[in-house]
Amino acid sequence: MEETSGARLLQKTPGRYVLTPVGEAILGNAERAEAEMLAAERTISGKDVRLEGEVRLTTVDTLAARIVTPALARLQARHPDILVELVPDTRSLSLSKREADIALRMARFESHEIIARKVGQMALALYASKGWDEPEGAEDVGIITVLDDQAHLPEAKWLREAYPKAKLAFRTNSREVQVWAAKSGVGVGALARYRADSEPDLVRIRPEMPDLVRDIWLGVHGDMQQMPRVRAVIDELLRTLREHAKHLNPNSG
Repeated sequence: MEETSGARLLQKTPGRYVLTPVGEAILGNAERAEAEMLAAERTISGKDVRLEGEVRLTTVDTLAARIVTPALARLQARHPDILVELVPDTRSLSLSKREADIALRMARFESHEIIARKVGQMALALYASKGWDEPEGAEDVGIITVLDDQAHLPEAKWLREAYPKAKLAFRTNSREVQVWAAKSGVGVGALARYRADSEPDLVRIRPEMPDLVRDIWLGVHGDMQQMPRVRAVIDELLRTLREHAKHLNPNSG
């Protein structure tokens, strides 16, 4: 737009670009144009009836390795021409902006454009390294938790409520890294039971506390849900989650 109009819309500053006053004035127009183009792309893609091509799936690393990856391996055996790009990410990639085609998350979807359903539950409990003895002083307990941008999550609050006076021993948004931190004796972490119960180097502590149970949600943009290759991926995910329901949440009936 700068080239065609001759107007300066962006100004370069150290480390980034910022909008000029003219750029600010037309930002809404540009965003609406982008939204229309993305809608057109989704409409066109949604009419693609081939069981081949790429599907981009985003999920949290808690589910990516041990639940989603085996599901995609089975999908590959059934439909070798479908290539799934798996993006484990703590961020909520946008389905509307085609940052992903399918999302498997631990929280509800807010956009009205997203077709979402609860597809399972995951139980969490408190764990530490094998042989761990809880110190007499609560302030001597070290906790393994998330970074500030995820401090609002239920497991972070739950862990802090269990140990309100504990010191921060380790912080990471990777749940797999949290498992290894607990195994290494760093401190106490709130970990997914399906992941931690099978680790011989971990022990569940405070077993009298009820598990923290979080819902698992699957979302897809309404324009994409009937595309055959997207549907094939969703069906395989649903099949796998049903098979692992008791494993993910031992409290389920």
